[in-house]
Amino acid sequence: MQMIHGVTIEPSNPYKNQDVSISYDGLLKQSGADCIYLHYGVDDWQNTSTVEMMRLPSGNFQAVVKGSADYELNFCFHDSAMNWDNNNGIDWAIRVF
Repeated sequence: MQMIHGVTIEPSNPYKNQDVSISYDGLLKQSGADCIYLHYGVDDWQNTSTVEMMRLPSGNFQAVVKGSADYELNFCFHDSAMNWDNNNGIDWAIRVF
């Protein structure tokens, strides 16, 4: 498990096509967002998709996506008002093996 700026990724070093759980407890949640969306792509933001994250009993948000990348899964978050959390402009990226 890896945690970076309110984001928990499990497994932290996924294999290609493995399910990746991404949990969010970041700025948007802390600001009171009622729903959070995961915006993600692979290998430098190719094949982008957006999914609504599920609110957990803890109050955090979670989504599970396939690590269908050749080398990298890229992602960031937004709320229903289109306020974005992009990790101070650098987004999030995890290596896929």
